[in-house]
Amino acid sequence: MDNRINEIRRTIRALRVSMREAEAIMHEQINRDEDCSFVAQEVIKMRSVMSLLVKERTALGDFEPIVVSSFFIPRRRSARKLAAAPAPTVESVFRPRLVARA
Repeated sequence: MDNRINEIRRTIRALRVSMREAEAIMHEQINRDEDCSFVAQEVIKMRSVMSLLVKERTALGDFEPIVVSSFFIPRRRSARKLAAAPAPTVESVFRPRLVARA
């Protein structure tokens, strides 16, 4: 039974890192106004698997917290800084913009 708990803890740890990476990708897509539905569905699937693993872990009697090593995700800009930006003018909104093609 102890091996099963260790296996579940290892799986939860890896799943948490994967979820954080997927959420970071999803936030980048949102910031670029791209469709993030595929990544969001994958995060929901990961959460459902995580829920089942946590239930199994608690049923086996493991209540210790699982610590994930430091995984840095940059914070989003605060709303205060966004609100301090000057309001767009008609000229800045409707002027033609040059966009580099990839």
